[in-house]
Amino acid sequence: MKAKTRALLDAITHRPARRYGASPSDSLRKARIGRRGLLKAAAGAAALAFWNEENLSAYQGTVNTNSKPNDLKITDLRVAVVAGAPMTCPLIRIDTNQGIYGLGEVRDGASKTYALMLKARLLGENPCNVDKIFRKIKQFGGHARQGGGVCGVEMALWDLAGKAYNVPAYQMLGGKFRDRVRCYADTDQSRDPREFARRLKERVDGRGFTFLKMDLGVGLVEDKPGMVTRPLGTTSRDYFNTQHMFTGMEITPKGIDAMAAYVQQVREVLGSEVPLAADHFGHIGLNSCIRLGKALTNYNMAWLEDMIPWQYADLMKKITDAVDIPILTGEDIYLKEDFVKLASMHAVDMIHPDLATSGGLLETKKIGDMCQEHGVAMAMHFAGTPVSFMANVHCAAATENFVALEHHSVDIPWWEDLVNGHKPLFNRGFATVPNTPGLGVSLNDEVVKQHLHKDHPGYFLPTPEWDKERPHDRLWS
Repeated sequence: MKAKTRALLDAITHRPARRYGASPSDSLRKARIGRRGLLKAAAGAAALAFWNEENLSAYQGTVNTNSKPNDLKITDLRVAVVAGAPMTCPLIRIDTNQGIYGLGEVRDGASKTYALMLKARLLGENPCNVDKIFRKIKQFGGHARQGGGVCGVEMALWDLAGKAYNVPAYQMLGGKFRDRVRCYADTDQSRDPREFARRLKERVDGRGFTFLKMDLGVGLVEDKPGMVTRPLGTTSRDYFNTQHMFTGMEITPKGIDAMAAYVQQVREVLGSEVPLAADHFGHIGLNSCIRLGKALTNYNMAWLEDMIPWQYADLMKKITDAVDIPILTGEDIYLKEDFVKLASMHAVDMIHPDLATSGGLLETKKIGDMCQEHGVAMAMHFAGTPVSFMANVHCAAATENFVALEHHSVDIPWWEDLVNGHKPLFNRGFATVPNTPGLGVSLNDEVVKQHLHKDHPGYFLPTPEWDKERPHDRLWS
């Protein structure tokens, strides 16, 4: 045991091996030892005393001996597309030359191609150089779903780096501010406000949620006389791809009163203590947004989400300045710059990045930190599988101004079964931050295979067709 311990100590300290047969007294007689040499000898004796069999076993149990981080290279990128989680979600797996891999996820509803097109730019890179690779590929992302490939890769890189160094992802982001991450839930809508309130209340009493969100759209009133002004013969569905300011649709005072009365009845059942946010107002004009926001003031809403498209910062600021309820946006913004613009001009009270669009874990933490400097809090949008969920959990844990993370899959019975490892993912309104390496979960292959998209039935099949693309990507001359 002593020889084994000394060999390990030599390896740790990078000292050349020597014969350990001679007695200490012989060595002392043959060498001239000064004060410094004596101290070194004492330190060495203490180290040998420390590396007893118990401590040696503990060391070997905590150090990842399956990876040499400096020599890691990316060798492959493959995909598997999950359906009904509740959205369609392409999972990605990045493989390496040392047998460890990283999991990531393209934004819900996006194409797997957004990730596959990056493969040739990743092969041969060391996945532990997360920021270097992100800066290399971020030019190929964009707002909304177009950011999904870059962000999915970034998630997988943190998963890989965490596994290589045997630490959780949050630790590599600077550590954590919290051990549990608060979650909020959307809830199936009902035209009956009392029934809808009952569903919300079950979220609190039955599932332990401490933060809620509701849909409050123009669809509640548009089919009733005198509630909505719009071009005759049209409905809100006709404007699905038309930005709000260009639809010609406005809610009348009668419609505003009806929508406010709906929220009032919900609050009467639910109570005023639990935060209640609102979303999906419909593509209504700016002035309707302001009048509706003012009418909801008495119900103390947690925030009003995406009332108009985020790109119109000056118009968003008009709503924020006119309404005494927090105004929030951000789920479709890619990278930090536009978040900082909104925060610095106080066009919003809160930001709402979706980590699978905003740039991944590190970029989203930067977004939170930079917006915090302007007094702006951060909630997080999410609608995907447990892979992206855990990426969000690590980021939320590491970001100080975080408020709550959306959990869009609480009603999917098999959702947590998609992964092994850190369980339960969600319990009584919170997600516990894992201390296991990387993102902290692995895939349950059999369950994932049961929920593959019918148009994409392959499970992490080879993708050699994406290996050879070698364009010149530089953006400057």
